[in-house]
Amino acid sequence: MPDAKDFATPTAPVCAGPNPEIAGPSRYQVPAGAVDTHAHVLGLPPRYPLEEGRSYTAPEATPGMYLRMLEKTGMTHGVLVQPSVHGIDNRLAEEALVANRTKLRGVAVIAPDVNDRVLMRLDEAGFRGCRFNIMFGGGIGLDAIGTLAKKIKPFGWHMQFLMDVRKIGEIARELDRLPVPWVIDHMGYVPTSEGVSNPGFQTLLSMLKDGNGWVKLSGAFRVSSAGAPYRDTIPFARALVAARPDRMLWGSDWPHVAIKPPMPKIGDLLDLFAEWVPDETQRKQIFVDNPHRLYGFGDTH
Repeated sequence: MPDAKDFATPTAPVCAGPNPEIAGPSRYQVPAGAVDTHAHVLGLPPRYPLEEGRSYTAPEATPGMYLRMLEKTGMTHGVLVQPSVHGIDNRLAEEALVANRTKLRGVAVIAPDVNDRVLMRLDEAGFRGCRFNIMFGGGIGLDAIGTLAKKIKPFGWHMQFLMDVRKIGEIARELDRLPVPWVIDHMGYVPTSEGVSNPGFQTLLSMLKDGNGWVKLSGAFRVSSAGAPYRDTIPFARALVAARPDRMLWGSDWPHVAIKPPMPKIGDLLDLFAEWVPDETQRKQIFVDNPHRLYGFGDTH
């Protein structure tokens, strides 16, 4: 069996695997129909090639492993986001979606020259958006936004951005003009040490109030300056929820690639969500209502 260590390089070192301790929250019950809107499945060569320009090499994280995580945490559905290490080869995620049509949806990485035939196949499999990753090697850059927006609009897809919104001013006007919805990962990736008054974060809040955007309440361990239990993320999450509770999404970011141990526990992240969103009705909105609307769970197209 191939091992991640066999494919590591000096510029793409092996990262830790997910914490094996999996449990739901201790402070509340996850509502029926809840969606984990941000997770990845990862394979290894030769079946699933890795991008030469990747920034990390991850241990295998199979669809079966992910489905077990959903079951143990009480989540009903999941959204598989294509990781940068597999580039535009969406095969592993596509296989998982086809095998779990009612349970999973996906966000693909696609090249600017993608044709309608490929988009139709991905849409039929259950993909509902495309991702731009400008933080890790292997992603598609922002210069392809306009081209891809026109191609995905007929399919009702959205555009998802892994970016540090401290630089959002550079593309704010372009996002406002997009003919499709846009989604920002990991609360905008602003380090908590910057504070909620950070100009880029404030721009994001302003754009949410009047625009066609969504934000994933995820990645606490990526933006926290204090470390576990990541309570310094609370003001950021609450500010986002206050701006547009109807456009917030929760994501686990499983299997937590490219971070240094100790690895976060899913149960702790779910408990932190209770701090982010103390109101039970709003938690259900973010866990269930919002993602069902964006990803079309229950749709037959």
